[in-house]
Amino acid sequence: YAALALKGYFPWDELKKLRHIGAMLQGHPDMKGTPGIDMSTGSLGQGVAAAGGMALAGKMDGKNYRVYSVLGDGETEEGEVWEAAMFAGHHKLDNLCLIIDDNGLQIDGPTAEIGGPEPLDQKYRAFGFDVQKIDGHDFDAIEAAFNHAKTVKGKPSAIIARTVKGRGVSYMENQVGWHGKAPNDEQYRVAMRELKKTLSELEAE
Repeated sequence: YAALALKGYFPWDELKKLRHIGAMLQGHPDMKGTPGIDMSTGSLGQGVAAAGGMALAGKMDGKNYRVYSVLGDGETEEGEVWEAAMFAGHHKLDNLCLIIDDNGLQIDGPTAEIGGPEPLDQKYRAFGFDVQKIDGHDFDAIEAAFNHAKTVKGKPSAIIARTVKGRGVSYMENQVGWHGKAPNDEQYRVAMRELKKTLSELEAE
């Protein structure tokens, strides 16, 4: 939503009403109510399945665009994710790149205790993917992984990005309770102070 606001699809102030009753911006994107959204999503696995279809359409139409899909490690417990992986591998969709946010937590608790999706790298390789495992907080590693994915031929790509949920906000880091909860005013002030400090350090590098 922040990226869409920066691109001018709607005013920045709409972000302040995120998930309020009747607000434009809700937890699940709505293509009918939110400018810039081309597909409503919410059901886990739906986005990656659609991405596979978009990638195949590009191949069939002779287009050279690439399709990217971001999904969570908890989301990979859904069967639709693996149907999409089988589909992408079978059709050798080298214009498709998945980015899996591998933070070890989902809404109900640690992924290892809920559905045990690991080892994700071995599973994606079994479906015919080129797989990279990276530090999801390392911007250089992220850029290098995307550049590598563009060179892969004859198979889809999966970038497994190891991350820490809530990274950069001390009281949120690796805490499952912050999966979908909003901070109060004081917590917000603390979070913004810590994030602005980190941003200043990054800009100084």
